[in-house]
Amino acid sequence: MSRKSVLFLTGVLIFVSIILIACNKEANSTINFIFKPSTGTDLAAVIGEEKITGKELVKGLEAEIHRREMEIYNLKMNKLKSMILEKLINKDPRKNELSNDEFLKKYISKKGEPSASDIEKFIKERNIPKEQINDQIKDRIKQYLDMENKKVAVDEWMAQMTKKNPIEVYFEKPQRPIFDVQIGEAPVKGNKDAKITIIEFTDFQCPYCKKGHETIGKIEKKYGNKVKIAIKHNPLPFHTTADEIANASFCALEQDEKSIWKFNDLAFENADILKEEAKLTEELMKIAKTVGLNQEKFAECVKSNKHKAKIDKDMEESKELQLNSVPMFFVNGQLLQGAQEIEAFVEIIDEELAKI
Repeated sequence: MSRKSVLFLTGVLIFVSIILIACNKEANSTINFIFKPSTGTDLAAVIGEEKITGKELVKGLEAEIHRREMEIYNLKMNKLKSMILEKLINKDPRKNELSNDEFLKKYISKKGEPSASDIEKFIKERNIPKEQINDQIKDRIKQYLDMENKKVAVDEWMAQMTKKNPIEVYFEKPQRPIFDVQIGEAPVKGNKDAKITIIEFTDFQCPYCKKGHETIGKIEKKYGNKVKIAIKHNPLPFHTTADEIANASFCALEQDEKSIWKFNDLAFENADILKEEAKLTEELMKIAKTVGLNQEKFAECVKSNKHKAKIDKDMEESKELQLNSVPMFFVNGQLLQGAQEIEAFVEIIDEELAKI
């Protein structure tokens, strides 16, 4: 065997030895956990004399844990509904030789296919830009509306069929975590004595916050004086003008408690323009003029950035609550993450009003 071959073989053996040693070290570096039955208390773990409670363990994870628990719950509920629907159809005397799909089409989902006007209405309600509309998009909207119509029809039929014979369910719906979030110095809109409090953490440069703001407007129309709404600020670092717009919002509040809400509406409407730092002051002044604010006082307030401490306080509270995104809503302390549709709010609000 040549010297070169010997050196090559030696190198291979050394490399293999290193890999084996590394693997052996990795195998021996596993953290030693001993899993024991629950003590029935809030104890989660013990290391030496140190104890970790369940409350400490889940702090900051409450919302994520609830989201995942709801995923499991919804999987179960959807399967349950499907099983019950099949049983109800099979018990119906009209079933005869019809397949389940045929029965569904003939007796449950009687509404025809979505019309062109239904599609146009959907496009308008969702504010879909005209340049994005084509035949493929319209076809997808049509399929979506058709599925939604069938779902509503099935729910209505099952509700009618179970009216006198309710379904008994023996697994629980996960409870939303409740956070101790106080209004504090935040501006409040609506009936101050309302039993439902919605506290929103927002960012004027966030498109999802704009959608969330629109949903809050729908809630106001639906519930009127049954709700009060407070707004707090959590401007994200990459939204370079959001903190200045938040300060300007407080400047509007200085002059008139009602003006701030009209100012906020216009700030969200003009979000694309307000993101340009060079034009920011000029555009804020235009909004202030539209709202009817004293121009001189408003300009002085904006320039001084006098409400920075309030915004910093809101941001600090966001960190304590471990809110890493916006928008975030707390409905009587119950967290709703992101730009939720009104149905998510309605579910919580109606449950809370039923307790009163």
